[in-house]
Amino acid sequence: MNRLYPQAVSFAIPVFLAIMGLSSCATSTVNIPEELSPAEIIQRAQEASDRNRHHIALQYYEALLERNSQNLELVCIAEYEIAFIHYKQKRYTQARDGFNALLERYNNSGMEQLPDKFRILSNIVLARIDEIENQRRPFSRERPST
Repeated sequence: MNRLYPQAVSFAIPVFLAIMGLSSCATSTVNIPEELSPAEIIQRAQEASDRNRHHIALQYYEALLERNSQNLELVCIAEYEIAFIHYKQKRYTQARDGFNALLERYNNSGMEQLPDKFRILSNIVLARIDEIENQRRPFSRERPST
């Protein structure tokens, strides 16, 4: 019994440290300098997202929203990217809500003011979410109409 104890401890300690390290990353808050331009914020958000550090990317996009609430193009970028991160994380309800809110912005503000690409991309991803959710429910109780 005494011979197993050191082996168990030597295995448990690195596992515990790894779990603690991962959990601390998930809740870390990013200090986003005020002097960053919108382009720099977007770049840093994209870099974080590319490294699957979605919680950090979300913080950058939230900062972009807060700091540029009067710039509709930047608002669209931030809202689209936030919804897309939720989609990548398979948080389909949050993603759908975000894309629908963005599409509602298009409906309420006039299409000529907003970049059309985010409307198009939102509709594409919403269609993909529908496909994914329909594949999850292959045995629906509804009968096909004849």
